[in-house]
Amino acid sequence: MIEEVYLAGGCLWGVQEFIRHVPGVVKTEAGRANGSSSSTSGPYDDYVECVKTSFDPSKTSIERLMTHLFEIIDPYSIDQQGADVGRKYRTGLYSTNTDHLSAAKSFIADREDADRVAVEVLLLTNYVPSDAEHQDRLIRFPDDYCHIPTDLMKKYRST
Repeated sequence: MIEEVYLAGGCLWGVQEFIRHVPGVVKTEAGRANGSSSSTSGPYDDYVECVKTSFDPSKTSIERLMTHLFEIIDPYSIDQQGADVGRKYRTGLYSTNTDHLSAAKSFIADREDADRVAVEVLLLTNYVPSDAEHQDRLIRFPDDYCHIPTDLMKKYRST
């Protein structure tokens, strides 16, 4: 059975392009988590840019997904990844499955630097898919800015 988590790692374009190639991930969708609105129009409503990540738990785990997320983020940075600055660029894992949240919290707690990690692990309270222009953006426009280095972005493409 396929499960879902919502991963935030700064600008969603790069996160989606990276995570889509990770072993065990079967589908991705760019979106917004934990805002207060049900649409993408209107003023900023405290959402975080994220990637809805559908995965096969027989092929990967929350701990592995967290390891992959930590490959592409600065886990100590608050509201900034690369040149992208603002609350919507915070990092985190969001889910409606409390087992996912427990596993992600344990992953962070088991790190030697746990006291410095600024990655949210929260219940998903709202999700809104991004507009079509933001879906699979770096496939259509590979030269657009991304905070993830190109060599890292391609790390899992051959898998």
